[in-house]
Parts: sequence; structure tokens; C-alpha cells
Amino acid sequence: MDVISKLKEFKVIPVVTIKSLDKAVPLAKALVEGGLPCAEVTFRTEGAAECIAAITKAYPDMFVGAGTVLTVEQADRAIAAGAKFIVAPGFNKEVVEHCFSKGVPMIPGVCTPTEIEAALSIGLTCLKFFPAEAAGGVKMIKALSAPYTMISIMPTGGVSPDNIASYLACKSVICCGGSWMTPNDKIDSGDFDGIKKLVSEAVALVKDL
Repeated sequence: MDVISKLKEFKVIPVVTIKSLDKAVPLAKALVEGGLPCAEVTFRTEGAAECIAAITKAYPDMFVGAGTVLTVEQADRAIAAGAKFIVAPGFNKEVVEHCFSKGVPMIPGVCTPTEIEAALSIGLTCLKFFPAEAAGGVKMIKALSAPYTMISIMPTGGVSPDNIASYLACKSVICCGGSWMTPNDKIDSGDFDGIKKLVSEAVALVKDL
């Protein structure tokens, strides 16, 4: 699977934290109907793998990945659940190479030249820039992209409707990760119509960017 092409197609990936399994499929339905059949389900909860499995079973064509994957064990659980890609906040060579060995794309997080070079040394060019806003935002991405013209970047962390246009305007940015479309309070309360509305607005916002 060409992950970069899929990310470019969507332009924005909802980053979701699901605390209860019964919320997984209704959330996926809201994303699909809102126009974003994709999600990065974070391993910040014990049931993340089960949620990924439920979503991929209900919506097999969804582009569903696992986020906040910090260990090989978590990567294996995510892959077994059906995750099509793996994302991490930092660069862990062991986890990256394990995902490679399983044939599953991984996008590790970087925010310094040293981390970028570590990723490049093992053949990675698609990288997550995290935490985007706290690490310097658009200015930092432009500075890093000047010497590292070969990298494709997915900024995550502080991306919002107010600044996503400036991120997507950067030549090296292929997509942004964002949690504003799927806020925890709306997931927890079951306000999936509200989430669908936020997703629809995000799709309209990035359509022509």
C-alpha cells in the first residue's frame, strides 16, 4: 500500500482515543459519513487494538492505523487487529524495523535534524513531526525541509482549523494529524452527529488546499 498517496488524498487524518469498545463502530460511521474514511486510533487506552479490529471488520475499506505505538508488543497487537499503518510520537528503531519485517508501513515521530537522519539511515522518508506547534510549527518544518528535501512530513500536535492551511501550504507536508474533529468529550458522550459535522467541516476546509 502506498501510504503517502493515501495521506495526500485525505490531507487530514483524525487522531482518535477510544475509551470504550462500544464507541468504535459508531465513531467510524461518523468519520465515513463525514467524508473521512480514515483514522489513527491511539494506543492510549487498553482497548485500542479491539477498537481497531471492530472498525476494520465493520468498515474493511477504511484506512485505519494505530497511533502512539511505543513497543513491539503494541505493534503486533495493532497489526493483528488490522491496522494498515503504524504511527509513533518518537523514533524507536526496534519498533520501526519490526514493522518493516511485518510488511506494515510505520511513520515515526521526529522533531530534530538528528532524529531525521536516524530515520533516513534506515530508509525512512515519511515522518511525523511531533509535537508540531510546540516544536516550532510551520517555521520549524520549513527550516528542517531546506536541507532534508527528500522527506515527507505529517505534522501532528496542535494542528487546528486555524492553522492547518499554513501547514498544508508547506511543500514537504503531505497530511496533518488532528484530534479537533474527534474530541474526547464527544466520543465519550456518544455525540457522533457532532463529530460527523466537525469532520464534514474539516473536509470542506482542506478540499482546495
